[in-house]
Order: sequence, then C-alpha cells, then structure tokens
Amino acid sequence: MASPGRVVGARTYAAVDHRRKAADIVASTGTTALTGAEALALRMTSLLLRPHPTAAPPASVADVVDWFGAMQAQDLASGMWSLGIRLPGSTHADVHAALERREALRTWPMRGTIHLVPARDARWLLELTGVRALAGAAKRREFLGLSEAEADRAAEVLGETLAGGGRLTRAECVAALVAAGIDGAGQRGYHLLWYAAQRGVTCIAPNIGTEQTFALLDEWAPEQRQLDRDEALATLALRYFRSHGPTTRQDFAGWTGLTAADAKRGIAAAGADLTSVLVDGAEAVLHTPLLDAPRAEVDDVLTLPGFDEYLLGYKDRALMLDPEHKQAIIPGSNGVFQATVVVGGRVAGTWKRSLAKTRVTLTVHPLVDLDPAHREQVEQALHRYADFLALPPRVTWND
Repeated sequence: MASPGRVVGARTYAAVDHRRKAADIVASTGTTALTGAEALALRMTSLLLRPHPTAAPPASVADVVDWFGAMQAQDLASGMWSLGIRLPGSTHADVHAALERREALRTWPMRGTIHLVPARDARWLLELTGVRALAGAAKRREFLGLSEAEADRAAEVLGETLAGGGRLTRAECVAALVAAGIDGAGQRGYHLLWYAAQRGVTCIAPNIGTEQTFALLDEWAPEQRQLDRDEALATLALRYFRSHGPTTRQDFAGWTGLTAADAKRGIAAAGADLTSVLVDGAEAVLHTPLLDAPRAEVDDVLTLPGFDEYLLGYKDRALMLDPEHKQAIIPGSNGVFQATVVVGGRVAGTWKRSLAKTRVTLTVHPLVDLDPAHREQVEQALHRYADFLALPPRVTWND
C-alpha cells in the first residue's frame, strides 16, 4: 500500500494527496475504494487509538484484550502501556490488578511469541495457532540437546508442581525441573517453559515484583471457551480485522501464523461482519461497521510502546512508517522495536525511558522536523505515560 500524504512540522511525506471522500470513489466491482490517508485514519480507529463510531470506549483491560483477541506482550512494560494508553486515566497498578483478576493472561499463542489474550480464549487459540510453532520446535530441541520425551516429561513435572493453585517464578520452575532430573541450564529451561505453555499446561501469571510467574492454565483460567475449527477461524479473523483493519489477508496470515488457506477460510467464515475494500487499488479487509467511521486526517500525537499492535500487527507498515525510518525503529532488523512518537498516524520519532525510584526520564529522538506546537504535544503525551507510572517526568530531546 502506498504511504499517505502527511505534514509533520516542516516535513512532508511524498504521496498523492487525495481529498475526495472514499465513499464517492467506487470501483467498477462496487467495492468501496479508499486512499492511503483514509485507510490510515480508519486503521487508527480500529486500533482503539481514536474514538470508534459503533463501539463503546473500552472500560477495562478485558474490554481492550477482547477487542483485539491477542496483543503483543513479549516485553511486559510495553504490553502494560499498550493497555494503559487505551484506558485513559488508568495506572500501571490498575492494569496489574486487572491481570491479577484474570481479565487477560499472557501465553505463547502465535508464532512462538508472548501475547495478552482473553483468559477464557487461551486454549482454543493455542490449539488453533500454536500447532505450527510446536511442529517447528524439533529443530530447536535438537540444537539444545533435548528430546521430545524430555520436553513432555518437563511439562508433566511442571503440571504436578503447580497443581493445587501453585504459582512459581521462572527460576523456581527451572529448579523444579532440575530436581526431577531434567537439565534446565541455559536456554533449555526457557524452551521447556515455553513448551509447557504451548501445550496448554501452563500460562504466564502476572509478575510478583520483577519476577515472571507461571501457573496451571486449567486452574488460572478454568472456564475455557470451546470452539470448533471454523468458529475459531472466524472469531480470530473478526477480531484481527476489527482491531487492525483495513489491512490485507497476507497481514492476517502473518500475524496469526496461519496458512494462506486457513486465513482465507477464516475471513469467509466471518461472513458479513467483514467487508472487502480497495486501498490505493490493493484489496484489503475491514470490520463492516468501520465504514461509518470518520476518514479525515487528524493531527493527533501519541507516544506508543515499541511492541504495540500499531506496528507489530502488520507485515506491511507503509501506511505508518517511512521506509527510511525503519532502521531507527528496528535497529539492525533484530526484531526489537523502539517506542514510537506518532503524529497524525505516522511515525515521527522514537522515545526511551529511564526509570529511577523518584522519577522517569523520557528522551525523544525526532525522525522528522517537529514544530514547537508538536513538541509541546509530544511532551504532554509523555506526561500521560509518566502519570501511568505514577512518577514525575523529566523530558529531554535528542535532536
């Protein structure tokens, strides 16, 4: 998809500036056609970063995670702010308390990556999307010197150790494996913890202090929904496009790790809840009610965490990210995303935090020219993040 035209301070992103409403641009097939700028405006609404025309604003962690179906959360601090920024006025303590109430949980449902998921949906998500990660785990076990039998035995040991409401830190889980005669040194321990969660034996419970903890999935979230395969595919497709659209079937397959055939099947199974559109001539899909959302450009400013669905939810990020800025966001293409300053839906800079006991220092690195008004808005957005942490902020600029 082509990048939409945007002006941030004195910097203009090169693109054709289409001003006509997309409702007036209808392809010969009768499909609604959108410009890149209009698609970006709708996408920001889907991501719950702007008001939605038909959905009530989320009032809880459960509301946010249910809307998305799954949210990247391999970096816990990033995952917490992904929730916080969509729950204005909330604090880190509020979000942690919601996770303790089991409004959502973390596990490895897709692509071997940790996500926040609705607690009652963890098992069917693992069964639907986790099988491909399990199938590809044999090479990793071979590299680590582990057999499948050892991995299965480790899952049994963890199940027995955690039974009865147990909740152990990662170190305590590995110690339990070692006590049972299973080598958990180095990356072996992490892989065995991943394997047990991927099998649906365990899940990641909220941190105790700075320590990651694990619990039995069946005990932490006992009321699991049961969906047949077509229901599961339809539900996953609806949630993805509801929270990310308009975007492509390829993005959906990339996000879920599903085959192209299953991605297509899920979209079809979602029926009239999803609608095909054209974005700069390319086929895309969105949640049907989104067609009623405003498509005008909005000059808003957000400070998003590095692993937010805003970027991680897509393979094609051209609507949001100028190619020349990719290395600044993913240095060395190492998969570690920097936190972003977003102006009018487009990445305009990065930011980093430095935590102390009595203050958080927030350093901004602009990637485009930002005028004084936009700089003031960036600082206000970072102050909201500091409020989330309940710490006074110090904002610095690294131009």
